[in-house]
Amino acid sequence: MKNKISHLPLIILFLFIGLTSCETSYVDIPKNDELLDGTIEGLSSSQSSQFLRGDAAVNEVFTRETGLGSTFVGTSCINCHAGDGKGHLFTTLTRFGQIDETGNQFLNQGGPQLQNRALPGYLPEQIPAGATFSKFTPPAFSGLGFLQYVSDTDLLAMADPNDSDGDGVSGTVNWITIPGYSIPSSSSITKNGKHIGRFGKKASAFDLLHQSVNAYNQDMGITSVFSPTDHYSNLEIDPEVATHKVNDVVFYLNVLKAPIQRHQNDEVVNQGKQLFKQINCTGCHKSELTTGYSPISPLSFKTFSPYTDLLLHDMGAGLDDGYTEGSAKTFEWKTPALWGIGLSENSQGGDYYLMHDGRARSIEEAIIMHGGEANNSKNAFQNLSQSDKNAVLKFIKSL
Repeated sequence: MKNKISHLPLIILFLFIGLTSCETSYVDIPKNDELLDGTIEGLSSSQSSQFLRGDAAVNEVFTRETGLGSTFVGTSCINCHAGDGKGHLFTTLTRFGQIDETGNQFLNQGGPQLQNRALPGYLPEQIPAGATFSKFTPPAFSGLGFLQYVSDTDLLAMADPNDSDGDGVSGTVNWITIPGYSIPSSSSITKNGKHIGRFGKKASAFDLLHQSVNAYNQDMGITSVFSPTDHYSNLEIDPEVATHKVNDVVFYLNVLKAPIQRHQNDEVVNQGKQLFKQINCTGCHKSELTTGYSPISPLSFKTFSPYTDLLLHDMGAGLDDGYTEGSAKTFEWKTPALWGIGLSENSQGGDYYLMHDGRARSIEEAIIMHGGEANNSKNAFQNLSQSDKNAVLKFIKSL
């Protein structure tokens, strides 16, 4: 009994340390504007439950026993999108086989995506001789539902393929053939039987279902009822992921909150915002868009600030990889949304890997790589004083 009593002060000390640690952890929880995950406001309890199921599905790690492809790129969605953020050079995808709008000529040789990893007993894919290719760094997940429900009418209104206003910025949509399982809304606009794409580096995916099904099949080698063909054997097999799980992932992507701008009252940030507009970066990186009707009511008719127009733009010879998708040219790239860019380092290992393939190691370097339609804005940025350049960069990093 004497020994037990002598240990009481130590027990009390440990309890005190434990309570103090818990309190410190609570204080250190990141603010909402420092996180990319979390839901939009206004979800019902059933919608919140589906979000959590989607969250679990996004984090599911596949193995040989649960359907992981003989060849693959990653073993889970989160493999390439840590914390719902941008991917790293190690998770960058390789797309190959199409040089113009006539289509991909290497679909029977593994196109359009290279599966660079393989299970034991199999060999990773190699890029076929004669195939052009491009590297695509995985994008962030946040705010995709808002982009999903910008109307086709608004996209076409922003497009200016002939540069009618003479500002040097054109912009066009990518007309794509959509899969049979994607169901267009009544307001969807078509051209020669094709629809407007809006997801992916070239805007080659029609909606988040299209994007998710492709990711399951092409990234992880997982078949579904939507895409039942095994990419390795080219045979139709039983679905390896349940339909409800795919739908939960799509819902999860739809209702992730939009990134929240930080330091909105900072004088230098606001100076940079005005300069960003003054040098016409907003010609492509639109500061405001509005959703139309969405079956997910909290997404309907909302104004938001993604800093993209979702359009394709000529980015110049320096960014021409000789590969394309849909009706996009090899030198055309979809304007990436800038929201969340200031948090990219968190998911990219503490460094920036920007542009479509991660070749830019800083925001300023990414700006300097802009060509084609962005030349005027790039030159205007380079002609700014150093303090004005710093203001622009601070503004972009606040997004």
